[in-house]
Amino acid sequence: MAAVSPFRALRPAPLAASRVAAVPYDVVNTAEARALAAGNPLSFLHVSRAEIDLPEDTEPFADAVYAQAVRNFRRLSDEAPLVREDTPSLYVYRLRHGDHAQTGVAGTWAVDEYDDGTIRKHEHTRRDKEDDRTRHVIDLRAQTGPVFLTYRQVPAVDAVVARTMERSALYDFKAPDGVQHAVWRVEAADLDMLRQAFEPVPALYIADGHHRAASAARARRELAGPGGASGAWDWFLAVAFPDVQVRILPYNRVVTDLGSSTPQALLAALAARFTVRDGPAVPERRGEVACFLDGAWRTIDFGGAPAEASPADRLDVSRLQNGVLAPMLGIEDVRTDRRLDFVGGARGTGELEARVRSGRAAVAFSLHPVSVEELMAISDAGGTMPPKSTWFEPKLRDGLLSHAI
Repeated sequence: MAAVSPFRALRPAPLAASRVAAVPYDVVNTAEARALAAGNPLSFLHVSRAEIDLPEDTEPFADAVYAQAVRNFRRLSDEAPLVREDTPSLYVYRLRHGDHAQTGVAGTWAVDEYDDGTIRKHEHTRRDKEDDRTRHVIDLRAQTGPVFLTYRQVPAVDAVVARTMERSALYDFKAPDGVQHAVWRVEAADLDMLRQAFEPVPALYIADGHHRAASAARARRELAGPGGASGAWDWFLAVAFPDVQVRILPYNRVVTDLGSSTPQALLAALAARFTVRDGPAVPERRGEVACFLDGAWRTIDFGGAPAEASPADRLDVSRLQNGVLAPMLGIEDVRTDRRLDFVGGARGTGELEARVRSGRAAVAFSLHPVSVEELMAISDAGGTMPPKSTWFEPKLRDGLLSHAI
């Protein structure tokens, strides 16, 4: 069963919500976070990326950063202010960008179900990033950014969500990136119905936020102590969206240099192994990757995936890695090789082309997006995707709903 629990949300006063709400901590670097929060003392980036309020040479994982985050959280609680709900509730959270809309249920979900695999993963996590968010949660005694979950659509959940959205929203504002964020509180009379609607769901899938979920589990173990005491830490903050609404964009690749190769030599090597033709910048179908090299876009056609390949190895991102990046460019470990960088699909192919034309990259690869069905199939099989395989857009905002533990 999928267990969702109401919680006493810590949330900003409605008039301050648009100023508090901030992009997730892990989609911006320190310089970008500092620029986004400039002139806005209520931005939640002062909490999630507290190094922006310290000298520029401060290490992001220094003790001073977590101490600053605690101070900033307390200040924000007073100045926004952040209000603690009197009674536990669940929430409906809608994201709208252009003609795309997705609406999820925000609540707390059982850490036990993360540990036992009911809530399924598709990525490995990095220990240093887990260490960072675990300490952030423990020092603040709060989970301040939701995990993005998805599940196979359930009509009974849809019915409660639709009924909730007929009422007045707690928040409804457009963020600077053009995404409209709206949040409703579920009526008390509907809470049990919504919880029961989720109970038959056999599995939930982490779409975005693997490190947040892993850190919630680690924080629970530390806070519960040797005796395994129960507490609010047994639950983690998340928003669950039905699979039919989730939009995945590609996570594209750029390589800073060609090593010992040249553009002409790389093109010849590609043509010797695959079908290569001119343009376009966006692949038309699975099995194709667009490549910007030597001033032009070309399509690399990998052909059909081998029948014996695993679901993860069938992904275009895997075929690019195994067929091009490793054997032709010498990039063996995508987690550590500094010659490789990743560009979220929301930035568009213009960003890829600009990096190559400016000399910041030697070659760029534009990918066809992974589907939700592929993500679920890999997770169900206990597999993992290559790092940076999926870019979910639009993004949830930090700071609108926090879970005090």
